[in-house]
Amino acid sequence: MRTIKTLATSAFLASLIYSCGSTAEILSTPVENIDTTPLKVSELTKAEKHNWGHLDLIKDTIPGMSVDKAYAEIIKNKKGKKVIVAVIDSGIDVDHEDLNDIVWINKKEIPNNGKDDDKNGYVDDIYGWNFLGDGYDEQLEFVRILASGDTSNPDYSRAQSEYDAEYQKWVDRKTRYEQIYQQILGADEVLAKHLGKKDYTKEDVNAIKTEDSNVKKAVQVAKGMYGYGLESIAEAKKEIGDGLESINDRLNFNLNKTFKGRVNGDNPNDKSTKFYGNGNVKPVKKSESHGTHVAGIIAAERNNGKGANGVANNVEIMSLRAVPNGDEYDKDIALAIRYAVDNGALVINGSFGKGYSVHSDWVRDAIAYAGKKDVIFVHAAGNDSQDVDTNPNFPDDNINGVEITDTYIRVGALAPKYGSGIIAGFSNYGKKNVDVFAPGAQIYSTTPENEYGTKGGTSMAAPAVAGVAALIRSYYPKLSAAQVKRIIMDSGLAVKTKVIVGGNTNDVRPFADLTKSAKMVNAYNALIMAAQMSK
Repeated sequence: MRTIKTLATSAFLASLIYSCGSTAEILSTPVENIDTTPLKVSELTKAEKHNWGHLDLIKDTIPGMSVDKAYAEIIKNKKGKKVIVAVIDSGIDVDHEDLNDIVWINKKEIPNNGKDDDKNGYVDDIYGWNFLGDGYDEQLEFVRILASGDTSNPDYSRAQSEYDAEYQKWVDRKTRYEQIYQQILGADEVLAKHLGKKDYTKEDVNAIKTEDSNVKKAVQVAKGMYGYGLESIAEAKKEIGDGLESINDRLNFNLNKTFKGRVNGDNPNDKSTKFYGNGNVKPVKKSESHGTHVAGIIAAERNNGKGANGVANNVEIMSLRAVPNGDEYDKDIALAIRYAVDNGALVINGSFGKGYSVHSDWVRDAIAYAGKKDVIFVHAAGNDSQDVDTNPNFPDDNINGVEITDTYIRVGALAPKYGSGIIAGFSNYGKKNVDVFAPGAQIYSTTPENEYGTKGGTSMAAPAVAGVAALIRSYYPKLSAAQVKRIIMDSGLAVKTKVIVGGNTNDVRPFADLTKSAKMVNAYNALIMAAQMSK
């Protein structure tokens, strides 16, 4: 489910090269003004790129969630209640400079004494729990179905068809990327020799005038990259290199039917065992950055002079490492949800998902359990440019269209440009099963080892909404989880324009056809409605 920014950019590059105050005084944004908003035609500044999801559509002409406006005009110096937000994801760098002061700490446990001090079954669960153990790489679910050899599985034939298509696609993509990488290396060598230096700039390349065909070709390659926002050959090499790493992971692990990724000693098909894994919630390697990025979107320390601002203050992030580099196991997710609920989380973020689910009922039962315990579960819609009303995306909250809880929110992703291109091209959608849209493309946030980076995906949109849910639960704690969901859906900005769907310019539909609420999330309006509802 996790669309990696570098891979998406590199795919684009590939095609390029081949073709060479008091609440009563605050008024919400009038709905009738939204579609008269002028389009922002200038390129976003660096500051806007790093914070666009927090900006205001009317003031900034950027379709953010009006987070900064909410802090300036509504929250101000108000004191809220601490809210625990559980992040079920890959590992989280709990020592990160922008996260270390907002990490949940289990005060009932004595660190590293090898004992289950709080008697919850998990030994030394200081920051949460790691259900993956030392593992990280994993198969996709449909590959596991094939590897089981169980032809009676109703999804077996569908899995086989998908495997055949996917495997060949990734083999072809690897070949193409390797060719592109060689083109870039060749262009770099030619340009460095022609300019007499290795650290040449875009301006140096643009100033080249030559009749040498090799140099001309190298300049064409470089200018093609610049046209898609890459600033140098070095950046292009990193993009393609990261893309190749992802492709190799896909072939060597995700699509490899003989790969054995589960190393925690647990049987994922045995529901009776629960206490496996360990208390080390950190990433096993630096490139395991997804969970840290998601955590920062929710609650990176605000206005501390460091890299990124989270949506919510007054948050403690509980880390539940259960999402590998591949498809998650249903058992791990179900247990992670229950751990979060039983240990005090009021909001759970799930930036993961898949098209097959062997034990979907286990996860659905856990989501229903969270609902009964007044906990919100925010889930990313997925990055396949598909309608999830007709193409399954797990976990879900319904059985044959009947919802099992009113505390589950599924989120699609917005891009940072208002108008027909507001829906991120990768985002899934669904009139019945996607509740809202929120900023999810080109999102800047925390990454391991005190670094920061930009990623895109509905994985980034979900934590934005989880942050808004945490804000509401912090400042208006009497509201139930179901009320918070209703506020988020009802208080958003309605988009009445037609939009491009799935990045396909031939598929243009009303925004309202893509989501249940027909709205994009707005923190400012949500807090106004929360204040009114809590009276």
